Amino acid sequence: MVSYGVLALLVLVFGVVSSRAIRIIPQASAGIVERLGRYHRTLGAGLVIIIPFIDRLRPLLDMRERVVSFPPQPVITEDNLVVSIDTVIYFQVTDPKDALYEIENFIQGIEQLTVTTLRNVVGGLDLEQALTSRDSINAALRGVLDDATGKWGVRVNRVEIKAIDPPPSVQESMEKQMRAERDKRAAILTAEGEKQSQILTAEGARQAEILRAEGDAQAAVLRANGEASAIKLVFDAVHAADPDEKVLAYQYLQQLPAIANGTASKIWVIPAELSGGVESIMKAFKAKD
Repeated sequence: MVSYGVLALLVLVFGVVSSRAIRIIPQASAGIVERLGRYHRTLGAGLVIIIPFIDRLRPLLDMRERVVSFPPQPVITEDNLVVSIDTVIYFQVTDPKDALYEIENFIQGIEQLTVTTLRNVVGGLDLEQALTSRDSINAALRGVLDDATGKWGVRVNRVEIKAIDPPPSVQESMEKQMRAERDKRAAILTAEGEKQSQILTAEGARQAEILRAEGDAQAAVLRANGEASAIKLVFDAVHAADPDEKVLAYQYLQQLPAIANGTASKIWVIPAELSGGVESIMKAFKAKD
């Protein structure tokens, strides 16, 4: 019975020792081994063995790039306006030993250093420059943070300003100004549109008048050419027929009803030749009788 108890005790002790001696480090993580309270070595990913009760494995450090968003910080600009700035830091642990022993809490250190640097950088800018110079502010922050955190075993890869919020009164003034600018641009565009519309309308009317005048001129030319051709044909026919005074007088008498048609007062002018022709016709009718 005693031998079984000792065996069980030995198995238990072996299990405890084995559990403390054999460790598995996940991928993208690093472990710091302290031997008798002093730094001994840095462990990478994989299966590792340490000496129980002599070596101690500190909490693992994440070696991946990390993103930390800090709460909005009030910053006073050069023109004495308090703006709220929200930042995001992208950083990565490059040396686990320095990150563990050079600073107590490197995330808190990065946050405080970011706030201090942000106030120094933005404090030298007015509100308009702060709102339009995000890239330069990001570059300045990254340069200062990268230099300061290098001894902590941390590399700052990127700094981004999420938002810069001016005071409510300034925001209201900016909204009014932007609204006025939008109304101004809308009024200018409306006026330009009306101007272009009037120009196009006038141009269209002018083109229509020109086309109408050209059409009337062509129609008048065609009518004149037609009347000239008709007159020429009649003239040629009359000359070809060689009519005498009697024929002309007879044609004149046929046109008298058309001339007399209408209610307006008329004055008839009868050529002397036609009067002679009429007399000749009367004489001819009397001779027949």
